[in-house]
Amino acid sequence: MKNVRVGAGSGYWGDALEPAIELMEKGNVDYLGFDHLAELTLSILQRIKAKNPDKGYIPDVVPWMEACMPVARKHGVKLISNGGGANPESAVKEVVKVAKKLGLEGIKIAVVTGDDLLDRVDDMRAKGIKFKNLDTGEENLDRVRDRLVAANAYIGADSVIEALEAGADVVIGGRLSDNALYVG
Repeated sequence: MKNVRVGAGSGYWGDALEPAIELMEKGNVDYLGFDHLAELTLSILQRIKAKNPDKGYIPDVVPWMEACMPVARKHGVKLISNGGGANPESAVKEVVKVAKKLGLEGIKIAVVTGDDLLDRVDDMRAKGIKFKNLDTGEENLDRVRDRLVAANAYIGADSVIEALEAGADVVIGGRLSDNALYVG
């Protein structure tokens, strides 16, 4: 059996970066997961993306990857983040620019998408899919549909596993489930 050491690089948007760097340097970890998202965070990021289609990801993801990628490469650590928020594609574009600026030749950066369902809500409802309020049991989305700013599905570990098996050094997704960062 192979031993795998997994570390937590962050627990929320706004967490300290220094422990993540220290964990890579001294913790003998193979993988480091960065959890930046909460449901409220996704709503905020969707509003930001609505104003600027190039934004909508956790702003920290770019400087964090700038600080972490060279250390990760040196110590053989794979980085997995849900910091892509409402726009993982744009986050990856920015992280790729950083990798080029740092001269990290050959680094493979993967994006995981598919969690953002906002544009599909009406189609799903037309197919009979119910969106039951877990607190009240109410199924009538019409009452709040005009105020809906985010609709996301939790993406499990499968996409993270696929990215890592394809050789990714860095995986950035949107609403990856918290445990997918580590199970993957």
